[in-house]
Amino acid sequence: MRPIRRILAAVKDPALRMPPGVAKAAQLAHALGAELVLFHAISGPLRLQKDLSSFKEGLVTTERQARTACRERLEVIARRLRHKHIKVVTSVRWDYPVYEAIIREALRVGAGLVVAEQHAGRHTVAGLLQLTDWELLRLSPVPVLLVKRPGVYRRPLVLAAVDPDHTYSKPAQLDGEILGAGWVVARALRGTLHAVHAYMPLPLPVIVNGALTDKEVARVQAQSARIAAEKLERLVRRVGIPESRRHLIPRHPTDAIEQVAAETRSPLVVMGALARSGLKRLLIGNTAEKVLDHLTCDVLAVKPAGLIKRSPRTRRSVRYTVFR
Repeated sequence: MRPIRRILAAVKDPALRMPPGVAKAAQLAHALGAELVLFHAISGPLRLQKDLSSFKEGLVTTERQARTACRERLEVIARRLRHKHIKVVTSVRWDYPVYEAIIREALRVGAGLVVAEQHAGRHTVAGLLQLTDWELLRLSPVPVLLVKRPGVYRRPLVLAAVDPDHTYSKPAQLDGEILGAGWVVARALRGTLHAVHAYMPLPLPVIVNGALTDKEVARVQAQSARIAAEKLERLVRRVGIPESRRHLIPRHPTDAIEQVAAETRSPLVVMGALARSGLKRLLIGNTAEKVLDHLTCDVLAVKPAGLIKRSPRTRRSVRYTVFR
C-alpha cells in the first residue's frame, strides 16, 4: 500500500460536534502524520420560490452563502482537531450523487484514504441497488474505510480477509494490497494484524461425484486444510503474521469473515472490492457487498493498484427546485 499522506473524511452532517467518521479519520491522520481533509458535498437542490423574491441578492450569492455556512460548520470541527496538532483543511462543493462527489474530491486532493460513515438502514438486495455505500466501495480507486461504529480504535485487532485461491478470478495482487493496508493501519494504531482465509473443505469434483466413505471424506478434508494452510502461510510470510493469528475456516467467505470478526471482536476488517458490472456482477456477486450488511465492525475496502482507470464524470453544479 502506498504511503498515506492525505486522508479525506466525508462528513455527512457538518452540524455534529464530532462525527464518528471524522474522529477515526483524525486518529489515523495523527498516527500516520497525514493531512486531514474534511469534505462535505451539498447534493440537495436549492429551493426557489417561483417569483425568486427570496433571492434578491442573486442566485450566485445565495449559492455562495450556503456553501460558506457549511464550511463554517466544518471549520468548527477543524479547530478542535488542530488543537491536537493535526493538520486539517476543509472543503465544500455542490456536487451529486454523493459517492461520485467523494471520489472526485479524493482524486482532486490526492487522498490516499477515504473515510466515510455508513448510511443508516439495512440493505436487502445486495448487488442490485445503487446505494451510496456500495457504489463508493465499488467505484473508488482510493481505499475506503466505511465506519459503522462510534468511538476511536484502541490497539485494534485488524482482520485481513484474503483469498489465496483467487476465487472468481480475483487479481493475484489483491491479497497483497489487503495485507499491506492491514499492516499499515495495525502498525499505526499499535494494534495486531490477523488474517482469515475461507476454503472449500471438499473439492467440487468430490462433491459432484459423491459416494465417498466417511474415512475418505475425512482424508480429503484433512488434505484440503493442509493445502489451505500452506497457501496462507506463503501469503502472509512477508508481513510476519504468526500461526496463532491465522484463521482457516472451511466455510463460504461471507460466513467465515463474519464468524472470525465476531470471535476475535475485531473492530476493523480489511477486504477487497472489485468493480464488477453487468451480468457478471449479478451472477457472481461481490463478497464486500454481501458482508457489508452483516458485519457490525468497520470495513476497509481496497483494490489492486490500477484496477480502475475510469474516474467519475466531471463535477456537477448546483441544482434548483421551484415551489410556489
